Amino acid sequence: MVSVINLVLLGVVIVLHTLIAAVMTRFFRIRLKTQWGSVLYAILLIPVVLFVTTLVFSGVLGIGVDLGSPAAALGIMIGMPLALGFTIDVLYIPSPDEYDLPDTR
Repeated sequence: MVSVINLVLLGVVIVLHTLIAAVMTRFFRIRLKTQWGSVLYAILLIPVVLFVTTLVFSGVLGIGVDLGSPAAALGIMIGMPLALGFTIDVLYIPSPDEYDLPDTR
């Protein structure tokens, strides 16, 4: 049976994964000069990081609940935070091009 603490910890892990995805998306948008480069890196590298942290949280630390199948676990622990983090960065945080930086001479 699922306990309340396991559900709370699962929510914390999902929020943490969303934060990781948003920060990594922002990093790729700032560092890469092309639009497609940042999207490609976000789609290919962020899921790997989220997968590793999922293995650490659910395997080593034992945080979370049994979601029934591996597909459901990947969808909830990787897919949803990836989509939320990417959406938060693209829609709600101003583009890196909108910031005026001083000259460094």
